[in-house]
Formats: sequence, C-alpha cells, structure tokens
Amino acid sequence: MSIVVEHEKRRREILEKALDVFMEEGFEDVTFQKIADRCGITRTTLYIYFKNKREIFNFSIKQMLLGLENDIIRIRKEKFHLHAEQLILVMKVIIERLEENRRLLSVVLNYLFYVTKSDIDPDYRVRRRTVRMRHILHILSTMIIEGIKAGEFSKSINVKDANEILYGVLEAAVFRLTVLRRSSVDELKEAMQITIRNFAS
Repeated sequence: MSIVVEHEKRRREILEKALDVFMEEGFEDVTFQKIADRCGITRTTLYIYFKNKREIFNFSIKQMLLGLENDIIRIRKEKFHLHAEQLILVMKVIIERLEENRRLLSVVLNYLFYVTKSDIDPDYRVRRRTVRMRHILHILSTMIIEGIKAGEFSKSINVKDANEILYGVLEAAVFRLTVLRRSSVDELKEAMQITIRNFAS
C-alpha cells in the first residue's frame, strides 16, 4: 500500500475516533490530547495529520459536503424523463447523507451552542463552514429553473421561495435527526416528493 493511501486511511480513522470524542465531551471540552489518546497515538503523531481540533472538525464537515456534492454531480449527469424526478432524487440523496452523518450533525449542533455562548456571530460561523452547502442550494435553484424552462414546472413558481421550501425540509431533517434523535426522516422524504410534484404546471 502506498504511503499516500495509508496516510488517508489513518486520517479517516482519526476522524471517526475524534467524532466519538466530540459526541461524548462536546466541542468545547475536547482537547487535542483527548483525541490523540482515543486514537492510541501521541499528540506529536496527531500533528502529522491535523493542526488542531478545529481542523479535524472542519475537515469532517468538508468531507461530508464533498461526498454529497459528488453524489449530486453524478445524478445530474444521468438522463431523466422528468425534471421533478431528478430533483426528488437529489433531495433524497441529501436527506440520506444527513441521516448517515447524524453523529457529525450532532457535533455541529453542539459547536453552534458553544459559539452562541461567545460574542461570535453564529450565523457568520455557519455561513463560513457551509460554503459548499450554499453551492448545493444553487444547484437546486438551477434544477428548478431548468424545470420551468422545460415547461414541466409552473412559470408562476418563485425560484427563491421554492428553494427556501426545499432548504426548510433539509433544516427540519437536521433538527429531527439531532435534537429529536429520530432514526430516520422518511416522512420528510414523502412530504418533499409531494412538494416537488406540486411545482408541476
């Protein structure tokens, strides 16, 4: 196995174990030493892979969003008979990724509570860490516009409002998975499908 592959494998293992520590201790109380201890390595070794706990946290979010972006790009390359079906599939994939990453989402929520205790603007922090998510929302807007141009979605649809509705579904999914600790959000998937089909002209 090459050194690069081994390095990436170790980084993934560190991310998994760090996530456990974040879940147990909360973002504020986690230290680099606690992560190193959980991984069974020294802090010096951990520095080879990450500079600090914030970098581990940010890298976890980046990995999730990058994987999600790749899924969406793959779906967008597929040919669909109806624009609504493609949009539904993209939304389903996003919600499924949220379900798969509920542990990370719980840590993000804990981090946001931590940030609100300080003088830092949490909205600014969220926006900084979710640049890729905003790109994904832009893709949703593009898909709605394409559906309108194709005559499949109603021309009276306000793209911004439609996007807000879809984003609201995603926010509800995050809330239910993290705060309410639901094991799935299938009811939101069904509501999302009905909403998108109602976009039809």
